[in-house]
Amino acid sequence: MWRKVFLNRKFFSKIMENSKKPKSNVEQAAEDLFNFAIDREDVKWLMENLAEEANIKKTSVEYELPILKIISVGWSLSYYLTRGPQKDGLLNLYWTAINDFSKDLSTTTEMMTGQKIDYFDIVKERLDRYVKALEQHPDAQDPATVIGPEFARICGNADDIFTFMAGSKMFMAAVGRVKEYLEAIKLR
Repeated sequence: MWRKVFLNRKFFSKIMENSKKPKSNVEQAAEDLFNFAIDREDVKWLMENLAEEANIKKTSVEYELPILKIISVGWSLSYYLTRGPQKDGLLNLYWTAINDFSKDLSTTTEMMTGQKIDYFDIVKERLDRYVKALEQHPDAQDPATVIGPEFARICGNADDIFTFMAGSKMFMAAVGRVKEYLEAIKLR
């Protein structure tokens, strides 16, 4: 038992030591973008402002919006950053943080519901669907016009304009905020 306590102390000391080191611009950007991606304030706002007359499957929309936001942030990094070590490093750090977050979320969900899920696999599957939809519409002037309908299909409500718009709004807002952020820190 004492060995375990000692090893844990040693482990936490190492973590504390590493957290005191100044972060590089890329590390700080990855952390900031990760925190933005998992922040739920805009999800709450979109849910509160859904049209009353809409035929929206609110549970599905509320579940899918955070996934779309995570994907939108990652997509924005790939889209806006030029090829190079900063892009590769930022993408790697961002998706690693999302993977770690997903593991924690999966574990918590399993403990609470008894059902085993892999949240990161869900994120990857949704990403594949959005990318495939974009590939099928290479002439689309604005990616949001493709993402919105695909979001509605994923939510099981392909014909509902309000679900379409909720997905489009989340995508456009996330992409816009990432672009502003990258310009502000001079990575774009």
